[in-house]
Amino acid sequence: MKQNPDYDKAVEIADGVFWVGFYDPVAHFHCNPYLILTGEDAVLIDPGSNPHFPTVARKVASVVKFDRIRYIIIHHQDPDLASNIPVFEKLINRPDLEVVTTFRASLLTSYYGFKSPYRLVEKGPLEVGGRKFDFELTPYLHAPGAFTTYDGERKILFSSDIFGAFSRNWDLYAAENYPELMFEFHDSYMPDHGLLKNQMERFERFNIDLIAPQHGSVIRKELVQSQIDALKKVQGGGYLRNRQ
Repeated sequence: MKQNPDYDKAVEIADGVFWVGFYDPVAHFHCNPYLILTGEDAVLIDPGSNPHFPTVARKVASVVKFDRIRYIIIHHQDPDLASNIPVFEKLINRPDLEVVTTFRASLLTSYYGFKSPYRLVEKGPLEVGGRKFDFELTPYLHAPGAFTTYDGERKILFSSDIFGAFSRNWDLYAAENYPELMFEFHDSYMPDHGLLKNQMERFERFNIDLIAPQHGSVIRKELVQSQIDALKKVQGGGYLRNRQ
């Protein structure tokens, strides 16, 4: 794991796990697609948006041939992480490609126009190349059909919007001041303190070495508990308070 990664290239954040995102030094909102190699197959997580497609596709291609991608995991339906599916589907060109998401999210992601079938999270864990991925439903954090993915072999939590942050002075890896960046994001997007606090208590049961959120920065093991503790204190629902 490089201390000063080259953001113009795919960055290996764990063994066989890559950040393949688009780096914009002036953006305040970074999106983080991830690629996992396991056995003969690969898993693409939250592939991103149409404007970022050329960069994400180039980075994926630098790591693996497109036709090795067996699953695309979409943690919820928003275009910043899911609108790339149809173009990736054409590049992958694999008849057994499946899109992994919840039933509620699938009702909306189907409007992106891809043809690959769904593999619904509600069916249980996903096994790829002898490796198991467990899914944790996180309803209303922030979408009704939201969920997270836990890679038990690498002890990585792909946390969707949870642990996300706005990206001022962005770095791929979170620093000690990361709670300040998370607070604004979660207070804006998460509806309720109780939902978030309860989910943090559930995550404390996981054995986590790395948290990989859709937005913001990757959280290393030494900061995991402090970030969980920080999010227990976020009130949520800030948008509603501000309009009163």
